[in-house]
Amino acid sequence: SGLGVAAVLFVGLACGALDPGLRISELVIFLGLSVFIYMIALQSGATFFSTFQKNHGARDIFFVFMMLLFSAAITVGLHFAFHFEAATTAGLFSGVSTNTASLAALLDLISKQNPTAIEDSISQLAVVGYSLSYPMGVIGVMIAIKVVHNLLKVDYEEEARQLSKDYPFQQKLESSTVRITNEAIIGKSIRELLKIYDWKVVFGRMQTQGELKLPNWDTVLQQNDEITVVGNEEELRQVATILGMLSEEHLSNDRTEYDVRELFVSNPQVAGQTLASLNLSEQFSTIITRIQRGDIDLLANGNTVLELGDRVRLVAHRKDMEALRQVFGDSYERLSHIDLLSFGSGMALGLLLGMINFQLSEEVNFQLGFAGGPLIVGLILGALRRTGPIVWTLPYSANLTIRQFSLILLLAGIGINSGHTFLTTLQEGSGGMIFLAGTIISIVSAITTLLVGYKLLKIPFTVLLGMVSHQPAILDFATEQSKNKLPLIGFTLMLPISLITKILFVQLLYILLNI
Repeated sequence: SGLGVAAVLFVGLACGALDPGLRISELVIFLGLSVFIYMIALQSGATFFSTFQKNHGARDIFFVFMMLLFSAAITVGLHFAFHFEAATTAGLFSGVSTNTASLAALLDLISKQNPTAIEDSISQLAVVGYSLSYPMGVIGVMIAIKVVHNLLKVDYEEEARQLSKDYPFQQKLESSTVRITNEAIIGKSIRELLKIYDWKVVFGRMQTQGELKLPNWDTVLQQNDEITVVGNEEELRQVATILGMLSEEHLSNDRTEYDVRELFVSNPQVAGQTLASLNLSEQFSTIITRIQRGDIDLLANGNTVLELGDRVRLVAHRKDMEALRQVFGDSYERLSHIDLLSFGSGMALGLLLGMINFQLSEEVNFQLGFAGGPLIVGLILGALRRTGPIVWTLPYSANLTIRQFSLILLLAGIGINSGHTFLTTLQEGSGGMIFLAGTIISIVSAITTLLVGYKLLKIPFTVLLGMVSHQPAILDFATEQSKNKLPLIGFTLMLPISLITKILFVQLLYILLNI
């Protein structure tokens, strides 16, 4: 389905409509919520905190916050225009932003603020608002992307070339062998050249005076040396132009002394460590050229932090290969195992934090609940990556699997418990107004975000596509439109802050509109 795992919600609604007596325990729903939020936060923690350290990190976070505030303002206006219930409006905002976590947090708030006798009916209003606005929360953004792109006529390919140095993201890494013929760089070290030209490349094996060896930063280049360079196509072209010329021979094909391997990072002792801290070059004759994380290729450097599940591509002496395999682990089976100590401890800390009652005044108090507690703890632990011997992060594949399963529990429970109310709303005809409101919020918010971000703040349009892609189907659409994976930058950069903001705004909408 184009809706992805969110289709489970609509199947659940159908099943609940067929049998009003069918119910799922709230324990299952809130368990799914807590685990889902914790997994997202754990994976996004490092990106979230590093955003503040970037040149435009604070600006981008403030921009996303203001655009979500703008969407909330439109929602409030439509609330009074269409005379919605507070729970319906809050659910509407959750649905149009396709944010299941905020819906679950809203249901958590409703259960705490209302007597048991009316809690169920109010919760169903929230779910109806969510489910009826969800489709246009996806389709509306896609329409906005096409409209604004046609209006601005952005050249995706050209923008991708301009962004190649500004973001640590490579679409496709290649390797070439370059012959040193430029007299101006003869006698200069690799360290000097990287400092002068700021190349985003990695130098692999080299041949000098008939000898094959692995270079380091202090290696001095001589006339007619040949050296392997790893980077994207444009960087390789620039390096070849300055150093001399591309060689017809490829040193990477010579496996007589040095070999190339891809090793899985499955050893918990190296997970969460930077490549520089491992001091591999002092122990072995080896160079790490790139790291594959999920579907993304990353150039390796000393500051790169290894994560469980990474595939490390390296060039090393044949005699060192077995020892290097022991260092990284290289066990695919081990990556399928979950460290129950770190997973269970992190979840327990999140749930305990969610139970703490924060007293703002004699009348106002709140709890972070099943969503907020795991979210904050997950972000912190994800940024720390490890504490002593405990590795908090999980392999990418394990994180994704747990996240999908917990989301299925959450969506199935919400859908089944609200199916009868959903059907009743459609039969009464009031569902059309909710659908219309969702359409207006989705399209107007997305168009405004794209125009303001691109024209006023000069944020690259391809990155903006990721910022408005609050659902996997939209992200896939944005990636297909741009013909590259650069929207992933905006998506991963803003996911934590938008998730937190949506959870906060949905609960504030419900509280304020109930006054």
